Amino acid sequence: MLPSPYDPARVLTIGIIGGGQLAKMTAMAAYRLGLRVAIIEHGADSPAGIMTKLEFPRGWTDAEELERFIAVSDIITLENEFVAPELLEQIAERRLVFPEPNSVALVRDKLVQKRTMRAAGIPTPDFADADSPDAIAAFAREHGYPVVVKTRTFGYDGYGNALVRSEQEIAAVWHRFRSGEHPRALMVESFVHFRKELAVIVARNRRGECVVYPCVETIQENHICRAVVAPAPIEERYREQAQSIAQRAVEAIGGVGVFGVELFLESTGEILFNEIAPRPHNSGHYTIEACQTSQFENCVRAVCNLPLGDPSMIVRAAVMINLLGERHGSGIPDSPIEALRHGHAWLHLYGKKDSRIGRKMGHITAVGATVEEALQRARTAAEGFVW
Repeated sequence: MLPSPYDPARVLTIGIIGGGQLAKMTAMAAYRLGLRVAIIEHGADSPAGIMTKLEFPRGWTDAEELERFIAVSDIITLENEFVAPELLEQIAERRLVFPEPNSVALVRDKLVQKRTMRAAGIPTPDFADADSPDAIAAFAREHGYPVVVKTRTFGYDGYGNALVRSEQEIAAVWHRFRSGEHPRALMVESFVHFRKELAVIVARNRRGECVVYPCVETIQENHICRAVVAPAPIEERYREQAQSIAQRAVEAIGGVGVFGVELFLESTGEILFNEIAPRPHNSGHYTIEACQTSQFENCVRAVCNLPLGDPSMIVRAAVMINLLGERHGSGIPDSPIEALRHGHAWLHLYGKKDSRIGRKMGHITAVGATVEEALQRARTAAEGFVW
């Protein structure tokens, strides 16, 4: 392991692979701590790239561009889990990389991820490799329909998932994911009849110090997170159980950085692990205004091996609403002015050049004395946004 390069006597540069909104908000936290940020992304003027002079727009698959990026970075972290672990291994020979490549490899493939969690004694839905239509059918006969077929890599916001309700639907789903130039490896899971979908943010540094954020509810529409409610409006024992599972999940992969852990609260009352993301997570955006230390600041602290900040909430309730694209076109909304008129609500626009249907273009966080009050404030502030 290379020694930590953090030195308060000089300016440290954190390199971030990826230039979207997660990198942007991480960069903002880094700047507040007096650090510099380098961004590498496939394309110029990304949301994070426009914030730094150290922008590398030819992307990490360009060997020369990657070399220049590595040269200016002291520590490297990532915005998404889609970077090949082999590439991260190469970078790790030169620089500290967090999460470490082996941790990313354990979560990048969802089948490997689930096997890792099951081996650690973490409760998950039943699952199996889906290497043929017959394998899907056999799993469904054992566990019952419906089942969920997932691509093992590159899935997000519902992309790469398909609900199979009967044996007659298997062939179409198989063709959808396996035909074409790049057939996708698949897995199959039991469908979970959940009461609520939950999420927990966990930060962990190299010393093994770990902080766990409050358990939140995520509200999905068309497989995309539409809103986050903090704390989750469920019994305290369920919140504590979700936090415990989330911490165990991060420890199971030896994670360093910030991680978003998604869970299900089953109709039976059991908490099941769903997925883990090795990066700041959409469900943690509320932490900027509602917690002592945001997920983004704790990401910076964790990768620099600094003491982690207090994750506790400083308000009674908070609600975050994602602002989604409703059409294809400009990334500039029709009118953000009304959202700025509301007290106890904060607007975040990501600065994406183009909008498309369902794309996350920004978010609003509102706080209140109750979840109901925060939700009403967030909804009122979000009204009228159109991209």
